[in-house]
Amino acid sequence: MFFPHRHKDHPMNNTTSTAITDRESFTERTGFVQVVTFAEKFSKILFLISLIILFASQSERFFSIRNCLNILTDVSIYGVLSIGMTFVILTAGIDLSIGAVLAFCAMCGAYLIKGTGPERYAVSHHASFMGYSWLISLGTCLVVGVLAGSVHGIAITRIKVPPFVVTLGGMTIWRGATLIVGGGQPISGFDPAYRWWGNGSILWIPTPVWLFFFVAVAGYILLSLTRFGRQVYAVGGNLEAARLAGLPVNKIIVAVYAIMGALAGLAGFMLSARLSSAEAVAGQGYELTVIAAVVIGGTSLFGGLGGVVGTVVGTMLIGVLLNGLVILNVNSYYQQVIIGFIIIIAVGFDTYAKSFRGGS
Repeated sequence: MFFPHRHKDHPMNNTTSTAITDRESFTERTGFVQVVTFAEKFSKILFLISLIILFASQSERFFSIRNCLNILTDVSIYGVLSIGMTFVILTAGIDLSIGAVLAFCAMCGAYLIKGTGPERYAVSHHASFMGYSWLISLGTCLVVGVLAGSVHGIAITRIKVPPFVVTLGGMTIWRGATLIVGGGQPISGFDPAYRWWGNGSILWIPTPVWLFFFVAVAGYILLSLTRFGRQVYAVGGNLEAARLAGLPVNKIIVAVYAIMGALAGLAGFMLSARLSSAEAVAGQGYELTVIAAVVIGGTSLFGGLGGVVGTVVGTMLIGVLLNGLVILNVNSYYQQVIIGFIIIIAVGFDTYAKSFRGGS
């Protein structure tokens, strides 16, 4: 059969060329998407491993058992708070009051078992409550934390005040309430059973580390394996769509902030047990570290993306970074600068990745 010669500008030739170009462009774009996805999933772990190798090569003390336990103990309180912050940020919210709530809960618990009288600084038989002062304080911290978090959630859902404003105001309110309860002074001198929760150990592992571990496991199960967890992701992914789907959006948001409050109360109990003192200045500056750990761990500030596993990695990354900088005698002022840059980079990458996924 005779096939006439096609001119180079023939429409069929142009169509074929365009198809090849589109296919090559699609292949390149798909490959780039895979790189971005891989970086989102594993960059935190790779960065953590790199930091460990770097600091271990610079100091023999870094990899000692004692220092490793110190890192785990130091990050345990931040870690507990970070798990709660993960729930909040997944709903596209924020909580700037966690340090103040932590201090208020700890002060309320200490006030209940010690008061503000002459025995506020001394361990006494009466103040020990037969060795169960820790249980009374822990229960108080959890209840007060839940109430404080619920107030935030109700203000956000009912009064329609943005989370940033609610928790920024809450930061001042709870800090002032802490000063009122404690009379502007710390309450200290807890019994050994109380202090064990901050300084004791189980199987050579510090008690705070076990508490962080159990909170992380519970948070993972709640977010990944329950209906409530799926609802949290749905609310953060698209609030209006979740509402149209019939989800109790307001109740979910209030519950999330109540969880944050409860974990702030637990962290307050842990800190007061570790220091054997409840102080009005406790928890100051924790907001930066906690938000950094969550964001670096891959939880999106836009909501609907992230998880507890990433938060644990982010928390460990912050802990390793701070510990390594201290061992290398880096000035504490520079430490804050470094963490700030890491937050900006993490959020910038998150923003880019989100826009890229939207356009792909």
